[in-house]
Amino acid sequence: MSSYSELSNLPIREIPGDYGFPIISAIKDRYDYFYNQGEDAWFHNKAEKYKSTVVKINMAPGPFTSNDYKLVAFLDANSFVCMFDNSLIDKTDTLGGTFKPGKEYYGGYRPVAFIDTKDPNHAALKGYILSAFAKRHNLFIPLFRNSLSDNLFNNLEKQITEQGKSDFNALLPTMTFNFIFRLLCDQTNPSDTVLGTQGPEHLRKWLFPQLIPSLSAKKLPNIIEDTLFHNFLIPFGFIKSDYNKLVDAFSKSAVSMLDEAEKLGIKREEAVQNILFLVGINMFAGLNAFFPHLFRFVGEAGASLHTQLAKEIRTVIKEEGGAITLSAINKMSLVKSVVYETLRLRPPVPLQYGKAKKDFMVQSHNASYKINKGQFVVGYQPMASRDPKIFANPDEFVPDRFMNDGEKMLKHVLWSNGRETENPAPDNKQCPGKDLVHLLGRLILVEFFMRYDTFTVEITPLFRAPNVAFKTLTKASK
Repeated sequence: MSSYSELSNLPIREIPGDYGFPIISAIKDRYDYFYNQGEDAWFHNKAEKYKSTVVKINMAPGPFTSNDYKLVAFLDANSFVCMFDNSLIDKTDTLGGTFKPGKEYYGGYRPVAFIDTKDPNHAALKGYILSAFAKRHNLFIPLFRNSLSDNLFNNLEKQITEQGKSDFNALLPTMTFNFIFRLLCDQTNPSDTVLGTQGPEHLRKWLFPQLIPSLSAKKLPNIIEDTLFHNFLIPFGFIKSDYNKLVDAFSKSAVSMLDEAEKLGIKREEAVQNILFLVGINMFAGLNAFFPHLFRFVGEAGASLHTQLAKEIRTVIKEEGGAITLSAINKMSLVKSVVYETLRLRPPVPLQYGKAKKDFMVQSHNASYKINKGQFVVGYQPMASRDPKIFANPDEFVPDRFMNDGEKMLKHVLWSNGRETENPAPDNKQCPGKDLVHLLGRLILVEFFMRYDTFTVEITPLFRAPNVAFKTLTKASK
């Protein structure tokens, strides 16, 4: 048993909840999760029903995609952080939850995200990725600025002028993919490879069978979507040609990264698969989920916040001689807080999974619970990071929440599979792109408010990330 439980004066309780009838109850829970209630309401309803933030659940998708769907959920800040303890939680093959994509999606290898820290290969692969980012840090700002200019802002303005509004979500994939590919592939333009201009589409097709079992696309009648995507896994053969083109492009273009891998004793073939995962899951999928939430919150906050952001950004840039540099961006405290607040409210990856390595006690705010060795567990971040015992007005977007004394609350921002105050390392599971994601969130706001004074948006809720349509853009006043 974990000794830290002995330090708690909280009462020990049995874990509440009920898995119900085999298969039938799990399918009902799946329909409630995806269609009848939605993800947020489903988890909140479980906590309310059982008067506990540690509770037994049937985790979607369940039958027949997975036979291992009887989980224990951690739904508050206290219990959730045990998911970061490598001595307690085994992350082997749990990244995607209760199902896992076949190895054929990764050329027969398992990328580092699917490997637990106890595996000797974890430190080598994670260290390689962190080193690759460090060597390319001088490219982050100029490459991203170019992608924003070439693939996003000009198209936003053009579509609003011609169509009356612009679909922000539809423009993001090309912008993010071009940036990521050029960053990791020696600044090669993806259109000059076998991918042509279809790189984002090939990547989305490769991602779809891996992600759709845990999502709802909201584009088909519920019963059809559920039958097709939540009961069975899509055969790899449907996207094999897309995968092969992606592997070919990265194998031929990411020369420096692959050379670096070989120097570290990592096979080029394994490095390619880890690069593809890094590009697809960590960066492409993550950024395309994060940016819509960022502009939704900022857009809905209205002109007052826009004025404050524009003033801070333009004042700092002017003081820095007109250059948009990392030093300048780091001085923008409101911009920084807005990005943290978005990541608190809507983390790009809302669920963390793992299995107990041993018996241990987990504490919520009100009680202690025994977790048995081998138990499959899940933490739902949007509840943990909106814990009312930690944050005032936890469900509200408060732009300046993390300014001044508010910075001390950053330890409760948990979006990156670790605390915001901690750093990714070869011996932990924290996202290797944590700092890059935050930088890009700040940089897109800086670039935006250097161009525009204010804007309005139209929001269409989807299963997780909203669809954001820009309705108006007011160019920056001189």
